[in-house]
Amino acid sequence: MKIQWQVKLGHVALDGTTIKANASKHKAMSYERMKKREAELTAEVDRWLAAAEAADAEEDELHGTKRGDEMPDWGPTRRRGLPRSARQGRVGGRSESRRRGGGAAPSRGREKAHHRRSQEERQDTSATLRRARRQSTTQLYRCGSRILLTKDGYIQGYNAQAAVDAKAQVIVAPRLTTSMSDHRQLVGLIDGIEANLGAKPKKASADSGYLSELNLQALADRETSAYIAAGRAKHPAEGKRKIKEPLTQAMRDKLKRAGWRSRYRLRKQIVEPVFGQIKQARGFRQFLLRASRR
Repeated sequence: MKIQWQVKLGHVALDGTTIKANASKHKAMSYERMKKREAELTAEVDRWLAAAEAADAEEDELHGTKRGDEMPDWGPTRRRGLPRSARQGRVGGRSESRRRGGGAAPSRGREKAHHRRSQEERQDTSATLRRARRQSTTQLYRCGSRILLTKDGYIQGYNAQAAVDAKAQVIVAPRLTTSMSDHRQLVGLIDGIEANLGAKPKKASADSGYLSELNLQALADRETSAYIAAGRAKHPAEGKRKIKEPLTQAMRDKLKRAGWRSRYRLRKQIVEPVFGQIKQARGFRQFLLRASRR
């Protein structure tokens, strides 16, 4: 049976919910913690190299500078009577060292070159971390996700945003972010509706997390009637703080005048059942794939 959704865009409700990422919050580190951990690992590697050099010096003092696999003095004379393949260290055309899976011991020069390359790689890592700090100094990322605070504690996840149509009760614009703030997502959701369906919503409702002068002005510019709470969910038109912004004060007065007839009272019954279907009925509470944040 084919189901046709009758999306009207007469009223859309906006809200967000947190969804876990496929990553552990215990593996996430801030930039300062990364720098500290890098210093600890660098010191540990330096201790290993110092111990190896001390062991080499001690062995050289006890046994000399020879490797231990040199031929004796009579070796070249005795080898003259061997077949050519044996004199060249070959068995059946294959190098004896390859057959045994071994090779010549690394020289001191190669060890020093490897140590220099390790130092250069650590410097490149430090430069990469400095560039990452310019992008973000407080956010903790792993696989594109971030540590978020929820009512049940901290999780490693995402802030999933959705705009839901009141008539069909389907998501008309999704948005996934790692930001804890909701008010930065409103304009993207409204523009996403027009990009997906080619039309703007007539009315939009959201809780107080989306309230700001810029958002109210953006909805006015898009000719969308706004119903955004200026206070707590149970009393959207009330608030203890004194409002100085004109658009925010006008929104509070608008909700207070409408009372129970306000479109805002329909917000929860539009968007909350959709999140309930996704997380409770369908069990989608965590992403299964990992991806880098772009």
